[in-house]
Amino acid sequence: MNNKDSILTSVNNVNASRRKLLSGLAAAAPVAASLSALSVSPAYAAEGQGGLKNSRRDFAMATTYINGAYTHPVSRGAAKAVQHYLSGRVMDADKGSVSFSGDRTKAMDLFAELFNAREDELAWIPSTMHGENHVVAGLGLHQGGRVVTDVYHFTGSLFMYNEMAKKGLDLHIVEARDNKIQLDDLEKAITPGTKLVALTLVSNIGGFQHDLKAVCDIAHAKGAMVYADIIQCAGATPVDLHSSGVDFAACSTYKWLMGDFGIGIMYARRESQQRLQRSQFGYRQEGKVVTHFLPGDPAGDQIIETEPRSGLAGLVEIGTMGSAGVASLAYSLEYLKNLGIQEIENWRQPFLQTLHQEIPKLGYKTMTPADSRSPIITFECVDKGKMVYEKLQKAGVEVTVYKNRFRISPSFYNTMEDVETLIRALS
Repeated sequence: MNNKDSILTSVNNVNASRRKLLSGLAAAAPVAASLSALSVSPAYAAEGQGGLKNSRRDFAMATTYINGAYTHPVSRGAAKAVQHYLSGRVMDADKGSVSFSGDRTKAMDLFAELFNAREDELAWIPSTMHGENHVVAGLGLHQGGRVVTDVYHFTGSLFMYNEMAKKGLDLHIVEARDNKIQLDDLEKAITPGTKLVALTLVSNIGGFQHDLKAVCDIAHAKGAMVYADIIQCAGATPVDLHSSGVDFAACSTYKWLMGDFGIGIMYARRESQQRLQRSQFGYRQEGKVVTHFLPGDPAGDQIIETEPRSGLAGLVEIGTMGSAGVASLAYSLEYLKNLGIQEIENWRQPFLQTLHQEIPKLGYKTMTPADSRSPIITFECVDKGKMVYEKLQKAGVEVTVYKNRFRISPSFYNTMEDVETLIRALS
């Protein structure tokens, strides 16, 4: 995998997508007006019908967007929730009282319900990588130990562990066979003394999905803990954190959860938190704080007395975080709950089957297991990325295109017509 080529191509894709979106909005006055009002005009509603439970009309995409794994569009309702939050930031008295912290309690309660976790097992973080870094530092892996991961783990994570290996970490990276990380290969790699098994539950490369419970059972039997990056499945694929047995997990919210950049959630099983040391400190960890130096303070032998909060928040939360994204997230999690994550997974299966059948006929080899139910399907296009990109852009189809592969990631608002448009564009 050539990361430099991938990054450059992705950046070009983003810029072109933005231009396409802006030009589309400029050319479609009814759509622009509906965006401004954050309501659906009758004309646009007719055009936008479709998707799971007719969800397409709740979005304002100006292209055939099959790219949720890159960044998922937010709905009109979520945008309205952010607008309401921002009215408080401009001190608009007509909008009434608006919490600057967003609806964090609602969002966290919904996340706990959707993914089966307790409140004290969850904490706010800025990104997925922040969560994994908390695990690495909290377990003392900077001082050494064995970590087992695989080639489908997130590139940023592989970079982190590889840099640590230069300083003494015992790192083993399991290779793929038949577009999968075989459980037998992973089991052989988890030798005595392994401290952590780190994986991406659904691979951002090809959509391979680990059997998380099976991995956890094997790892725990050998005394190892398990961390899962769940960014490409949370909100798109059913995940039961408690039942899986996973010790730690983390995700940002700008993908399938439809939050925004800079907002993420970390999970640590209650029993596993006892193994984590607090590696960073900040005011969001504050529990009891008593000062003895301000006017009216009681007398005391110390200038300040402190105790951290209980639960994961007291271990990993640090300082100020974005709040506009939380307003979007709280709305979006309720939206996902009403759609049903299992129903979302079921909805895309015919699309995946069609893509598996038809795209290889056009000369593109699949990189995704045929039995995959994840929201990602990827095809090889060695040295043909530019051609693929130009064909899709001409047809108004948005997917993620790299130099040597392209990734399609349908969501609940997509339809078979979208898939057929993509196939025609590549034909």
